[in-house]
Amino acid sequence: LDFTRTAKKRILQIKSSPCFYKYLEYGIGKPERLSGTDSDKFSIRISDNYRLVVSPLTEGYDKESLMKCDSIIIEGVVDYHGDKYNWLIP
Repeated sequence: LDFTRTAKKRILQIKSSPCFYKYLEYGIGKPERLSGTDSDKFSIRISDNYRLVVSPLTEGYDKESLMKCDSIIIEGVVDYHGDKYNWLIP
């Protein structure tokens, strides 16, 4: 599927960034921090409905902490149809 290629590309783009903050600053895939119980995670656009969800390994989410962050956990790929999440790759 095409979204798997884009997901792999996003992972490589994150990996090639000097830190997670710089990746966020580049804006590739329109990264945004999730809210609520998932506020420690970020979603990165793969397509209109598919998002790569990652958790940066950091102690905080301020600029200084994210500048030190060079590792993430890939939570998976989620489909954002409607009001619920459908995990495709958990």
